[in-house]
Amino acid sequence: MATDGPAPGFRRWALEIEYDGTGLCGWQRQENGLSVQELLETAAMRLVSGLPVASATAGRTDAGVHAAAMVVQLDLPEAAELGAHHVRDGLSFHLKPHLVAIRRAALAPPGWHARFSALWRSYRYTILNRPTRPVLDHDHVWHVKRPLDVEAMRAGAALLIGRHDFSSFRAASCQASGPVRTLDLLDVRRDGEYVTIDAKARSFLHHQVRNLAGSLQLVGSGQWTPGHLGTVLAARDRRVAGPTAPPEGLCLTGVGYPEDPFGP
Repeated sequence: MATDGPAPGFRRWALEIEYDGTGLCGWQRQENGLSVQELLETAAMRLVSGLPVASATAGRTDAGVHAAAMVVQLDLPEAAELGAHHVRDGLSFHLKPHLVAIRRAALAPPGWHARFSALWRSYRYTILNRPTRPVLDHDHVWHVKRPLDVEAMRAGAALLIGRHDFSSFRAASCQASGPVRTLDLLDVRRDGEYVTIDAKARSFLHHQVRNLAGSLQLVGSGQWTPGHLGTVLAARDRRVAGPTAPPEGLCLTGVGYPEDPFGP
């Protein structure tokens, strides 16, 4: 979608949405499955009496990946005379029974674009580290039975922070123009049986966070030393890195802008 403003007669809305990606084919429309984008645009059409509505998003999540605070834009007709609570509650109503809801809605600032105005995105990958399989957390964690050394994982993660060529952690299907990214945060913490990996960057390569999680798991389980992650990074070869962690453990947790479109 172009970075210019809405067409005459339309107003741009910023939405913060959350969704459970289980059973969906990801954010983007696909011919072979139901996507979050299709659900949202269909709900928006119902809200404005069947007029077609196009969306743009701050990022694309894969099949099975969740979002706690994805930011999306919708250009809705001014004639609908919608207030923020109408947009939030009306879209959430039309999204039922799917596990997608609008947390916040606001008129976007002039020149704002959900994707191109974003300064950073953050993700959390969650591992359930115990012998017993998950029940309540099914489809929301990666179940790893072998005990994980979080301090070793944190030491390895520290080697990956900064601006690097992340070819070793890039999916073969990645369509980005280059493999260099600046990783502002990569932190690992434990809370009881849960091990969380938090990552923050302006943008990520396809599967980058899941590939980082897969390699960090090898460090935590003692199969690799923390220092080996530096060797993997320097190799710039996906074949030497760890496995791609399952999608269900990944959740987009936030998107940052120069000016918060939702206000203070």
